[in-house]
Amino acid sequence: MTNKEESYHKSNINWYPGHMAKTKRQIEEDLKIVDIVIELLDSRIPISSQNPDIMQLTKRKKKLIVLNKADLADENKNQLWIKYFERREVPAVLVDSNSGKGIEKCIKQIEEIMSEDLKMQANKGRIGRKIKAMVIGIPNVGKSSFINKIAQKSSAKIGNMPGITKQKQWIRVNDKIELLDTPGVLWPKFENEQVALNLAFTGTIKDTILEKVDIAYYLTKFLIENYREKLCDRYKITNELIEQKLSQQQPENENIYEIMLEIGRKRGCIISGGNIDEEKTAGILLDEFKNGKLGKITIEIC
Repeated sequence: MTNKEESYHKSNINWYPGHMAKTKRQIEEDLKIVDIVIELLDSRIPISSQNPDIMQLTKRKKKLIVLNKADLADENKNQLWIKYFERREVPAVLVDSNSGKGIEKCIKQIEEIMSEDLKMQANKGRIGRKIKAMVIGIPNVGKSSFINKIAQKSSAKIGNMPGITKQKQWIRVNDKIELLDTPGVLWPKFENEQVALNLAFTGTIKDTILEKVDIAYYLTKFLIENYREKLCDRYKITNELIEQKLSQQQPENENIYEIMLEIGRKRGCIISGGNIDEEKTAGILLDEFKNGKLGKITIEIC
């Protein structure tokens, strides 16, 4: 295995399909007709999953942050992120779009944020005016699932591949709120390499952009440093083994790579000659993290 750090630094981390530039322009235009922006972020990576271009475009709009996939994130860290946004005077709610947990609170927050505006409208004789909300979020943040749950029907197309929601559509939530759906959009250049990695961990950018083994290596390193007990429990490896590997007199990246291969050995990823299939091992690690099988894990800490 070549040096993972060196390999990663040479990776191409630009991913900006042409349709995303068009989507950004459409969002800018549609902002003129909405009252509030509902921005979905991934609870495991709230900052990395926040598109800085869209954040700039929406800075003058009323906003609600929805920390989606909260069921997959560290519960203690979830609360810290709620406080993080509150300190910045942006209301935030925790949501699990699959189970619907947090959806009712989200609806109440939208109505609360808009209450003063609606009172002003009513005083001018505009009674019964609906709240028009725009839902935005990067690909794979769970936007379609969120819309389906909040609208209590399958109103938005759902798929496993990033960016599958293509068409703009209005969706009725209740007699007070209508949502405008928008396609997920990334930004032309990632702020730093860690952001790209975080997006790769959660499946937002494909493993054709960054090498799957490289991504899994960095995930293994993160888990060893921050969630070692969960890593040991899931793959039936001991802390003593990890310490023994880390103490070897060789570059750290080689030690971590050996730990990753040990995970592959435990999972039966063995090929001819007794070698470990690193691609299969990497796939298992990444899939099980994304699906929550490693436990509740938050990558970004505020």
